[in-house]
Formats: sequence, structure tokens, C-alpha cells
Amino acid sequence: MNIAVCYNRVPPKLIRGEATDRISEEGAEAQAQAVGTALEKLGHRVCLVPLGASLAAFVNDLQEAAVDLVFNLCEGFWGESRMEMNVAALLEMLGTPCTGSSPLCLGVTQNKTLTKALLIQHGLPTPKSITVRGEHLFARDKNLSWPLIVKPACEDASLGIGPESVVTDEKSLHERVRHIHNRYQQAVLVEEYIDGREFNVSLLGGEKPRVLPLAEIRFDSSLPWKLVTYAGKWQEDSPDYTGTQVACPAQVSVREDFLVRDVALRAYKLLGCRDYARVDIRLRDGVPYILEVNANPDISPDAGLARSARAGGLDYPQLIERIIRMALKRKENCHAA
Repeated sequence: MNIAVCYNRVPPKLIRGEATDRISEEGAEAQAQAVGTALEKLGHRVCLVPLGASLAAFVNDLQEAAVDLVFNLCEGFWGESRMEMNVAALLEMLGTPCTGSSPLCLGVTQNKTLTKALLIQHGLPTPKSITVRGEHLFARDKNLSWPLIVKPACEDASLGIGPESVVTDEKSLHERVRHIHNRYQQAVLVEEYIDGREFNVSLLGGEKPRVLPLAEIRFDSSLPWKLVTYAGKWQEDSPDYTGTQVACPAQVSVREDFLVRDVALRAYKLLGCRDYARVDIRLRDGVPYILEVNANPDISPDAGLARSARAGGLDYPQLIERIIRMALKRKENCHAA
């Protein structure tokens, strides 16, 4: 089978954010190469198709390749992460089977405010929050308890997250909101900081998804806050990185395992995720609070989803094979209908 692995090229200058944000963006090609290598081991013909500044060139490259399937790793368009759903919609319109979640699911989960509203409406626990639109002064909701965490409302990969993201007073709250708004030019999410155990829950599947073994993020006591910062995720020479370790499978009781898995699975189904996704959860006093649902997580061999897959008995090529099988099955079901 002829498969195109699509991924993002990084623009020479990011349109927003911090200068260090390039680190996570520049990992896209390495991720695509890893997926391509796994597909070749499975006997497929592979071409890597980068999405740069020209949509026309991207479409032309795909059409010339005459592929049977697109493995979609795109997380936006030319530095604009909020166009992640648009790229998936374009691929859908081209009519070629495509891996990953639908454009609608990607659009909803990219927006943390909208995601939280849906979770709350369906009785799923998530930290209390407000969304601030603009950098003007605002009144903190008195129902929110300190400390609070401030983050961009429509980013992932821990963009905009550092130790200073957790605030404990009005002055630092307003300063951080203003900083995030100016840097990332979008709404700002302010939510209660949940001081509990943090779990990454990876899932595979469509109608009957499988919850993979839980991974727990363990934070060194030297860190000011238990927090997966941008540096802790991407900058290997930083104290945040060395102080943030992962245990997979996580050591949890039967009840804790059930609580975390159950709420992650319910969120996955509610938001319409398919093929694969990751749900980040903080467990405090027996309540599994959903922090984020990432419908297009990093699937590099050393990333969280692949780690959980290995703990569940799937090596990397087997994981990639499961994903393409699900995409092809959708194509078959569509033709049968």
C-alpha cells in the first residue's frame, strides 16, 4: 500500500509565542520519519509530504503521489495551531482515507474552553475555570480558589506553561494573563490548580476504544509546582526536564485505576476521538479531574502514547499498524454504506 505521512514544516519565524517554542515544532519531521520507518517495516511504500506555506503545493504533492492512505501528523498550518482542524478537513475533502480524529473533534479539543464546557455539561470532572478574552482587567470569579494556573486557551504541547503559570494573588494573576494574551494572541484560560497525582491516559480505537496502561508523571520535590512545563517536556538540559519523570505502567490501586480509566474513556467517547488520543488527568481525593484531551498527541517512539502501547504489549510498528487499520476500516464502512 502507498502511504503518505503528512507533517508540518516550521516557518522561519513563528507568528506568536516564545522563541523557544520552535523546539517542539521542529520535532515534527523526526516524528514523521519514525512513522515512515515503521510503515516500511510493515511492507508499505512511504512518502513524506510536508505542509509548508503553500496549500496548493501540498495538495499537488499528495495528488502526484497517488496514495492509498494519509497518515496525518499535521498540527496546524504554517505556525498557526488553531488551523489543525482545517488541515484535517482539507484531507477529508480530497477523499483519501486519513488517520486520526475528525476535523470537528480536532477543533473542539483544540479549544480548552469549549472542551471544558462539554465535559461539565456531561458530568465529567474538570477544574473550575474562567476564560479571559483580551488583556483588559477582569474580575476573578470568587468561586475559584488559589492557587490558579494560567494557560493559552487554544494551544497544546505545554506551550506557554512555566513555573510562573501558577499564581497565588491578584497581581501575579493579571500579569500572567496579560503576558499570555500578548505572546499568544488568544483567549486565556484561568483554572484552579489541582495538587494531585498526574496521569497520562492513552487510548486506541473507534467505537470500542482500548485504554492503554496508565502513565504517571512524577515531579521532583525541588520543583516549585507539580507542573508539566514547556521546559519540562522539551528542554532536556533544564531542571524542569530532569525533575519530571514518567512511570509506566503507573503504580495505582484497583479503584484508582478504574476511576482514571473510566473518566478518560468517557471523555474520549464524548468528544468523538478516534484512532488514538491522550487524556491528561489529576487525581485528588478520589476525584479524577480532566486537565486536557489531546486528540492529536505526539506519537514519536519515545513519546507517551508509544510508551503506554509498549506497556500494553504493542511495539512501535504494531501501534502504527493498528492506527492505519482503523483508518482503512472507516473507508470500507463508508463504501459499504
